[in-house]
Amino acid sequence: MGNILFICGSLNQTTQMHAIARNLMDDHSCYFTPYYGDGIVNLFAKMGWLDFTVLGGRHKRETVEYLCHHNLNLDLRGESHPYDLVVTCSDLLIQNNIRDKRIVLVQEGITEPEGLMFHLVKWLKLPRYLANTSTNGLSNEYDMFCVASRGYANLFIRKGVKKEKISVTGIPNFDNIKTARENNFQIRGHVLAVTSPLRETFRFDDRRNFIRKCNTIAGNRNLVFKLHPLEDVKRARREINQYAPGALVFAYGNVNPMIANAEVVITQQSTSTYVALALEKEVYTNLNVEELKCLMPIQNDGASAEYIARICDRTLHTPLNILLAKRKQTQPRLKQKRADAF
Repeated sequence: MGNILFICGSLNQTTQMHAIARNLMDDHSCYFTPYYGDGIVNLFAKMGWLDFTVLGGRHKRETVEYLCHHNLNLDLRGESHPYDLVVTCSDLLIQNNIRDKRIVLVQEGITEPEGLMFHLVKWLKLPRYLANTSTNGLSNEYDMFCVASRGYANLFIRKGVKKEKISVTGIPNFDNIKTARENNFQIRGHVLAVTSPLRETFRFDDRRNFIRKCNTIAGNRNLVFKLHPLEDVKRARREINQYAPGALVFAYGNVNPMIANAEVVITQQSTSTYVALALEKEVYTNLNVEELKCLMPIQNDGASAEYIARICDRTLHTPLNILLAKRKQTQPRLKQKRADAF
């Protein structure tokens, strides 16, 4: 019997944490917290300056609402209990109060391409969060990293994650995509455009041309937009109404049924692309489709949460001093290298 803290983030990350916890609740005490930071990051979050991230705004609000709705044990910032294990959705921040704990990291979904900021973080040793999810896994301050596929295992190893810390488990929410075909979403035969919060995360987004491209692809078919949770909804609606009048816009809701019922799916940089590919949709995206097929989350009929829970249980039974010693022996390696272990 142990205490386990689940550090949540977006609603997608939160539901993944809950899925894993369901497999551990009979034997352990499970507690949950929205994502949080320390020092100046925490100060900025309190001031509302980070509401475009999982540290505040809609993400934090939806996480708390979800945890309360499901009567889960809420422990803000993990301050109320001593923990034997921490399961976290991201290592872009490793919070001070978990550094001496057993830690299992779980991949959320797609990772950002290795752009300029990734290389600046690498060369100048800047905080990893500045490069967004392209630096996921590179903290080395965890004991196991549960990833979506062998393709992703190779990608993370190439970036510098140690092979022995990776376990290919699949990830909840993206390991049984075929079930999305059974849904109550009433619109069918449409062209679905799934947006990404590029501007909200300080990247270039020619939104006008993207909307016009969507219009061209849709032709006479119904055009539907699903906005990313981080998006500035008012601005996005205004732009869509201007350049694609008559298009439907959804700021909330599960995107998977929308994808399942669509004829064509258009994305920018989104994990939804995997859903569209798995459901054999016609796909247009900013990303390399052939690379995405190699990275595709494994489909194991929804068993990923159970597999991850087993790793959590095994980590709980490993002496903490041994795990901490292993972390000290290895440092983050951002060097590009060939990975052919998987």
